[in-house]
Amino acid sequence: MKTNVGSMDRVLRILVGIALVVVGFAVIGGTVGIVLGVIGLVPLLTGLIGWCPLYLLFKRSAGKQT
Repeated sequence: MKTNVGSMDRVLRILVGIALVVVGFAVIGGTVGIVLGVIGLVPLLTGLIGWCPLYLLFKRSAGKQT
């Protein structure tokens, strides 16, 4: 699996993911909070691993190919 997410993109994904998870699970709560928290896991995980399946699908890369 090649990295296809650039360093700035990764940082932004991680920050947005953490924010969504915290707001979803800790601030809002309930069904809406759970949905928001789970949605926040997607950018968090793609930022942490440096690979985005949508970038692969659209043959796009935001960083160096390693």
